[in-house]
Amino acid sequence: MTPVQLQVIEEVFHAAVSCDPEEIGAFLDTRCAGDEGLRSKVETLLASHRQAEDCVESSISALAANIVANGQNNSLIGQTIGHYQILKRIGVGGMGEVYLASDIIAGRKAALKILPKHLTSVAERLKRFQQEARAVAGLNHPNILTIYEVGADDSTRFIASELIEGETLRQRLARGRIELVEALEIAIQVASALAATHSAGVVHRDVKPENIMLRPDGYVKVLDFGIAKLGEQDLQATMTQEQPVKLVETHLGSILGTIYYMSPDQARGARTDKRTDIWSLGVVLYEMTTGCAPFTGKTPREVMTAILTTEPQPLRNYIARAPGELQHVVSKALRKNPGERYQNANEMLEAVKALHHRLEFTAELEHSAARHPWLRWIRSPIALALAVLAGTLGLALSLYWLRSPRTSEIPEKSIAVLPFENFSDNKQNSHFADGIEDEILIDLAKIADLKVISRTSVMQYKSGPARNLREIGRELGVAHVVEGSVARSGNRVRINAQLIDARNDRHLWGESYDREVSDVFTIRTEIAKTIAAQLRVKISPAEEQAIERVPTNDLNAFDLYTRGKNLLLETTLSSDAKADLLQAAELLNQAVAGDPSFFEAYCELAYTNDSLYFSGYDHTSARLALAEAAFQAAFRLHPEAGETHLARAWNLYSGYLDYDGAFAELERAHQSLPNDSRIFQLSGFIQRRQGRWEESTRNLERALGLDPRNVYLLQQIAISYDYLRRYADEELILDRVLTIMPDDIDSKIGRGWAELNWHADTRPLHQMIGLIRSTNPAAMSRVADAWLFCALCERDADSAREALVFAEEKPHVSSDNVALSRLFLQGVIARMTNDDAKAQSAFTAARAEQERTIQAQPGYGPAMCLLGLIDASLGRKEQALREARRAIELLPVQKDAINGPAMIKYLSVVAAWVGENNLACKQIESAIRSPSFLSYGQLKLLPFWDPLRGDPRFEKIVASLAPKGN
Repeated sequence: MTPVQLQVIEEVFHAAVSCDPEEIGAFLDTRCAGDEGLRSKVETLLASHRQAEDCVESSISALAANIVANGQNNSLIGQTIGHYQILKRIGVGGMGEVYLASDIIAGRKAALKILPKHLTSVAERLKRFQQEARAVAGLNHPNILTIYEVGADDSTRFIASELIEGETLRQRLARGRIELVEALEIAIQVASALAATHSAGVVHRDVKPENIMLRPDGYVKVLDFGIAKLGEQDLQATMTQEQPVKLVETHLGSILGTIYYMSPDQARGARTDKRTDIWSLGVVLYEMTTGCAPFTGKTPREVMTAILTTEPQPLRNYIARAPGELQHVVSKALRKNPGERYQNANEMLEAVKALHHRLEFTAELEHSAARHPWLRWIRSPIALALAVLAGTLGLALSLYWLRSPRTSEIPEKSIAVLPFENFSDNKQNSHFADGIEDEILIDLAKIADLKVISRTSVMQYKSGPARNLREIGRELGVAHVVEGSVARSGNRVRINAQLIDARNDRHLWGESYDREVSDVFTIRTEIAKTIAAQLRVKISPAEEQAIERVPTNDLNAFDLYTRGKNLLLETTLSSDAKADLLQAAELLNQAVAGDPSFFEAYCELAYTNDSLYFSGYDHTSARLALAEAAFQAAFRLHPEAGETHLARAWNLYSGYLDYDGAFAELERAHQSLPNDSRIFQLSGFIQRRQGRWEESTRNLERALGLDPRNVYLLQQIAISYDYLRRYADEELILDRVLTIMPDDIDSKIGRGWAELNWHADTRPLHQMIGLIRSTNPAAMSRVADAWLFCALCERDADSAREALVFAEEKPHVSSDNVALSRLFLQGVIARMTNDDAKAQSAFTAARAEQERTIQAQPGYGPAMCLLGLIDASLGRKEQALREARRAIELLPVQKDAINGPAMIKYLSVVAAWVGENNLACKQIESAIRSPSFLSYGQLKLLPFWDPLRGDPRFEKIVASLAPKGN
């Protein structure tokens, strides 16, 4: 039935109702003359209307009689149903009355919903409802109302559930539309609940604000799963196309609150599934963000017609600068065709979470940019061209770092321990001062009742007259800071420490300790405990025991340990990580040689060896054995310490890709290391390897909350955005890095890479390389990788060769974490210039070199991947394909979502180079379906893909990745 037909039926029906009863027949004779179908439908509606009126009158009479007889309509109060004593009525709706009850057996309060008899009279429908309710009750999900029992007492059917304090979303909406971030937080929790129930085979069918409870603590609870099924008729079996109209007109009381959220499938009386809930949640999200319903009408029929035939107003009509992603999410949820909506709640959940995280992060970064407009200016090509002339100005601007205030309220029990000044006559004792500061910070970080900022973020605040404590407190998001100094002379040490309220510069406590050097760790513990007492934080017995543990009695070993740890903390993507890691390993080995019971040094040594193995700098069984030996030594000393579990987690992750085992260790570590940002950082890394990108980003951001100026962490978040092809977000993060470290070369190059990947535009990267070459030529070996690939994209063989010359200090050039050897790249450049003889010679030499690498690292996927590329270059088709496929087997995406896609990417290159275009295109399609480094710019510009150019399949893939508007 069309909306026009529905409108005619409704007009005739309402006109007939307005007639005197004895005139209705004559009116229909005239109005429906010759249209028996129209007259039949209207007469059916009139009969249903009269029946509904009789029911209403009967109900009102019965209710009045009940009030007269009982003095109130709460006749169940004081009675006991099952083992629930009714205390008072707290709600009423079409699906039953809700009472506050006391569970006599469990001794707790409960909400008791008494189901109307007409909804429980059909045995089969009741049985299905009970099955669904029990399935939901077994989920134990934080966003689903906990059902205690689905029971019966004589003929009374009831549902007992947890009692929720708070208000319904409908009550909240009565006060006006909800701010976007809050609305998304609500939608995330509702979608999470739906995802859980859908996986259990339960569809809600009645998602609306009345069935969504908002608790004061921010939790959202979804109510009444499955109850809507009780009110359903067996529509699919019996309903004709005309009958939805009758259903609406004859059940106005129960449908008016639901019809605005009804999907087109429900409105048509079609079979419904979980995609009906997707639609309803889309309506709820639209209403939360705009304050208006997307589909409206004066009558139920008009609302249904709007649902079936119209599109809602664009969000921008209600919200200035509505994010395009929000419009996309809402529009996709509200597609008329269920097949075009999100196909399950998990899909919608991930989309909403991605938008929520982007808005939160962007808000903080845009706030920073608003305070420092030059940040936006430096993105422009003009700025890059002028940068050469602004060298001295850059030095001044480096002091004008971004100091963005925290967007959330600063917790009272929060602290940062700033670097201690070294007042020793021997300035070589600076490591000793760093070590004392670090030990105090570590002790405080073991207290769960206190937020403590990690040392990576405080290392940048060296003492001096320019140190502004209020500004530092705002930047780090803490209420208090600790300052201090260390003076060591012979066997004596003087340590000064003071606690300051960073919000007002008020001095809260200070003390000077002048003792034997051997007492230094006792002083450290006293300072930590005194600060905790000043801030009135709770310290558990286990935390106190951990704080009092003395790391070592060998101060020379302690100095070696501190120097090694400083190297690890200073490692970023821009540093010479391999050299730093090897030097740190040497220092830590000396520390444990000096004191074989130095537990903390063994933990750091295990981490260092694991990092050398995992990064590919020394991916050998010998290096992994060194990591295992260091961990076992730590385990023997303190098997239950949080540091032991953290070291084991990193070992399982980096050495064995045992993600489940690593997570289990991290959970144990977190119990005694509540403020260790490395726990959240490693959780994010693991989830990223598992392809759980949104969860990964959330944990990395949690780590950032404890370590807000950790450049390495920010760079890792930027890498995640690059994989997700969220290039605008990547650039914002890299800008934030550059406010902390204005001279950070990798972040400058990273911004150029983002533009190349995003828009296939090499100019920003080319200009930045030129700028670095003219202002800091010593750094060119550090940017040789980017320079080489930029030159390849621009088909500039001379520049590519020059980049290889600058890369002489490096044994290879990294691409997608695959180490491409210099010999191989010489062959690629020669092939690009049609110098086949030189290319053949380079590839042959590269193969001999790579075979030796494979012998040393036989199970290393990236090494096998390069061998496949070399053999493809040499025309060894079968060997090349076999090796490239073997690389995927060694490092599948399911096991490693970071490096796995690179193996697929390079299989596509191998296939293209040996003439297997169909295989190449399939692999590219596979690679772009998931997050990876593979981008529009790379496919469009790199010569690797030249054999595929002109192939319609390849060109279509490239076009699909082009930025919108290009």
